[in-house]
Amino acid sequence: MCRNIRTLYNFEPEATDEEVRAASLQYVRKISGFNKPSRANEEAFDRAVEEIAAVSARLLDSLETSAPPKDRETEERKRRERAAKRFAAA
Repeated sequence: MCRNIRTLYNFEPEATDEEVRAASLQYVRKISGFNKPSRANEEAFDRAVEEIAAVSARLLDSLETSAPPKDRETEERKRRERAAKRFAAA
């Protein structure tokens, strides 16, 4: 359920608004237990996603580091290699 929640800080290029929103959506799905909320809960669900995305964007903008930015392609390759080892047929 939380596959889109990945580290978004200190990458070149920076995380997009879409990536931040996708992580926020996955977070709200996880804590609410809803993949898609009912009509009665849709407004609260959507509002939570937008608020968490805004807070997350502010957090990312305010963080500082002296470490060089990570390369997205390199990190994705490492993630796939770890997944291949983890889920390899025994």
